[in-house]
Amino acid sequence: MSRETAKKSSNSVSGKILLAVTGGLGVAITCISIPFVAPAFRKICLPYVPATPAQITNVLTALQRAGGVPKPPRNLLLDIGSGDGRIVIAAAQNGYKSHGVELNRWLVHYSRFSAARAGVWRDVSFFRRDLWRFGISQYSHIVIFGVDCMMEELERKLLAEAQDKCTIVACRFPFPTLRPAHTIDAGIDSVWTYTIGS
Repeated sequence: MSRETAKKSSNSVSGKILLAVTGGLGVAITCISIPFVAPAFRKICLPYVPATPAQITNVLTALQRAGGVPKPPRNLLLDIGSGDGRIVIAAAQNGYKSHGVELNRWLVHYSRFSAARAGVWRDVSFFRRDLWRFGISQYSHIVIFGVDCMMEELERKLLAEAQDKCTIVACRFPFPTLRPAHTIDAGIDSVWTYTIGS
């Protein structure tokens, strides 16, 4: 084999390896990114924005103002669009049996890992489901970090499905027609507390 033929063969193998590595990385990045990008193509986009420490504190304060941590089974809390699980974990650390519903599979896995790391994995559950198809009637407390365009439709769902005397804590945006029992006005960290049936 001539030196020139060997060089061409070497370049060909190097090119194929580079192409395979680049293609593999592209597929991996696409697979990881899809759960974060896909919500933008839904009718109502609920983006992942992590709760700040102030927002978590305000949610816990709102729940406390609504009567504190009740005894089971009235201590079952749902975080709609639970993201990385911060609210669910904080609520569990404060005596609630907490559930999170989230569409992004990577955030559900991360939430479960975080709950185990925080030592509350027995008191939490995370479900990978569409919030519009997820039943909420068993929950006595519901937390939602919503976006303005979804609050009207979510209000209808809550009024139709939530149990009587259910405490709802809305963060960032209030519901259009429900009247809040309490408000913590803190700019983007604001929360509104509602009681269904009051």
